[in-house]
Amino acid sequence: MSKTALNIFVSAGEASGEAYGALLLEELKLRLPGARFVGMGGERMEALGFERVVRSEDVAVMGITEVIRHLPRIYGEYRKLKAAVKTADAGRRPDVAVLIDFPDIHLKLAEEFKRLGIPVIFFVSPQLWAWKKGRIKLVQNYVDRMLVIFPFEEGFYQGRGVDAKYVGHPLADLALPGVSRAEFAEAIGLDVAKRWVGLLPGSRAKEILLNLPEMLMAARELLRRNEDLEFLLPLAATLTAAQRAMVQGMLAESGAGLPVRLVEDARAALFHARGSIVASGTATVEAALMGNPFVVVYRVSPVTYWIAKRVVTVPHVAMVNLVADKRLVPELIQDDFTAARIVQEFEPLLLQGEARAEMMTGLAAVGAKLRAGRAPGETAIGVVAGIVVETLGLALE
Repeated sequence: MSKTALNIFVSAGEASGEAYGALLLEELKLRLPGARFVGMGGERMEALGFERVVRSEDVAVMGITEVIRHLPRIYGEYRKLKAAVKTADAGRRPDVAVLIDFPDIHLKLAEEFKRLGIPVIFFVSPQLWAWKKGRIKLVQNYVDRMLVIFPFEEGFYQGRGVDAKYVGHPLADLALPGVSRAEFAEAIGLDVAKRWVGLLPGSRAKEILLNLPEMLMAARELLRRNEDLEFLLPLAATLTAAQRAMVQGMLAESGAGLPVRLVEDARAALFHARGSIVASGTATVEAALMGNPFVVVYRVSPVTYWIAKRVVTVPHVAMVNLVADKRLVPELIQDDFTAARIVQEFEPLLLQGEARAEMMTGLAAVGAKLRAGRAPGETAIGVVAGIVVETLGLALE
């Protein structure tokens, strides 16, 4: 197998997937020097020499009605990806496709790859175990390998005839941030003597619009009751300049007078925060792995919520609670997501008492589950890269 003529299609559609995509590119470039990488991704992937046919920041939306509203644009970008594959000459046709999360686009794209005889590796499972179980037929028909990052997902897929493997969670392999509390404080103008609270409203513009105002209302009440607080608001790397300006405007309007600092490094913010208020998503896993006590919040459009209530079949919304198999962290979803409820659930976590200690013990157990099942020194991204190389070998024999 010639490593200098390989074409690898990688596609990631939102902040967490783009982060995994960048890690995977770094690993594959070491194993396959000279390979060409093309597809959909973000700026971190592009900085590694990735050829972006579509920018991930142009397709990241949330919710059922939100996706429907943006379908023309989303499928316009999908058609760009499809065309890039179909029109590629023989020397640039992908030898393998790695699709990361983002099922609304990627399950359709998998069908096209399968039709062209290109092996499909799907990394980070669609949450078919929670809803849209009918999509399992698409996975069965068009995905060659399903690589999952939560332990319970492997059995779900294997029981339905899918070649699935639990590779571990990539975030569990990352070293803790090396920046000290004093260095972090100096870099962004924090008072090292105060307690810091993370505000993580999500990585997409629509999530921020729906989640941040209520978080800021809660922050104002928490500050009134606890004068030694400052607040950290991480910004996802996939946010555009216009979206960052939107956040600044929201802070000027809803957060006027609050000591809120914008942060580029969400992991460092979670590592040093006393506790956090976190929108449901990947950041909840990051908070758990940091041992950072938190409350989960989330809000979508009323129609999206009405539909989700009727089709979602899992007992918890937060992935941390699903892994723990119990209500470890409070979930404030939709109408329960109010500033008053946030204060009620979150304030005890600021204190050095039973609520904080119990949650930290539970979060440590979740972290242990997400690190289990791999050989010493083996990483989730390393396992995925190995499967990509193995699949290439089989495809090019």
